[in-house]
Amino acid sequence: MKVLVIGQGGREHALVWKLAQSPSVSHVFCAPGNAGTASDGENVAIDPLDFDRLLQFARQEAIGLTVVGPETPLVGGLVDAFDAAHLPVFGPSKLAAELEGSKAFAKDVMRQAAIPTAEAKVFVDLAAAESYIADREQARLVVKADGLAAGKGVVVCADKAQALEAVRRIMRQREFGDAGNRLVIEERLDGQEASILALTDGSTIVPLEASQDHKAAFDDDQGPNTGGMGAYSPTPLITPPLMDQIIGQILVPTVHAMKKRGRPFKGILYAGVMITNQGPKVLEFNVRFGDPEAQPLLMRLQGDLAQLLLAVAENRLADQPPIDWTPRPAVCVVMAAAGYPDAYDKGCPIRGLDDAARVPELKVFHAGTALRNGQVVTNGGRVLGVTALGDTLAEAKLRAYQGVKCIRWDGAWCRHDISDKARRFAEADPA
Repeated sequence: MKVLVIGQGGREHALVWKLAQSPSVSHVFCAPGNAGTASDGENVAIDPLDFDRLLQFARQEAIGLTVVGPETPLVGGLVDAFDAAHLPVFGPSKLAAELEGSKAFAKDVMRQAAIPTAEAKVFVDLAAAESYIADREQARLVVKADGLAAGKGVVVCADKAQALEAVRRIMRQREFGDAGNRLVIEERLDGQEASILALTDGSTIVPLEASQDHKAAFDDDQGPNTGGMGAYSPTPLITPPLMDQIIGQILVPTVHAMKKRGRPFKGILYAGVMITNQGPKVLEFNVRFGDPEAQPLLMRLQGDLAQLLLAVAENRLADQPPIDWTPRPAVCVVMAAAGYPDAYDKGCPIRGLDDAARVPELKVFHAGTALRNGQVVTNGGRVLGVTALGDTLAEAKLRAYQGVKCIRWDGAWCRHDISDKARRFAEADPA
């Protein structure tokens, strides 16, 4: 079977790498891909939003499964186009993808299905949003652009001044463009966040191992939000009883609610969950593999990923055997370009990739990279996801940072505390 992966980030490189290991896969294409996917598969110079060319390529190459990585083509309806052409595709429909495409829609689904989440209000008018903030006794708020903003449209505010600045940046200065036509203002939840991903074909739900992302730019969760500066799996934050609670109170009701609305959900349902003193509460939904969560998850996944994703596409997930995971933890450290998450330069030559590849049980997943005259150069804000396995979380972290130390380009930087939350959590709750 030939497989086509849509996208060009670290998630897509991890998917290409894992799918290429499948005994049932003969060839993996990636459109448009990056310097890493070019080594583990074959890149195809097609824009992820050029649906006609993607369909033409899939027919021409007799692609047996297309896997859509990023959210933008999902929200745009790429899966619908492939379904209409009777081509097997993994991912949610346009209507189902609105769960990520509109935070206001997601809040409405959660409200109607009684899914635990933060109290929130939706605004389309700047003056109304400003008045709401001014009248609130609770000053700790979160301001979110309603639409897609590459993981950066969420501002966590410590006081009313920050909240007012955030709504003005989103609605007046249009920092996130049309994604800020509406915004959601919600109470700020306290606790630790976990990433809960599950495969579903709209009927059967198969949770994946829990992971923990690091969204803030700098160590100790300081600085602005990013698309994710690193992740690890598994996380001691999510115990088996807590996972059962999340499945029962969040995943199952969400899938049922989407079916009742005539928007059956197929693909990856990703819940960003805050573990509060009142229990787990949903911060947001995504409709695809997380980036960087996909990297440690796919390092730990045993078995045939292609057959799992094809079973979802063909509505037969219930027939699949249980997923096998190595108990060994994995850590992914994102290396970023100078200036990220704001403006950054591209085209910097990357050195040391071969040295990093010699670190045991380590894989460098490319995100924002390109090939220029045979040289790998930077081509995005988040450039690489250096990911390693270990017998312990400490060993996996050590290996990942050994890989990081091998790699250089002008302005390269990363957080230095990826996975440390696990140790702090264990110290706070030894049970």
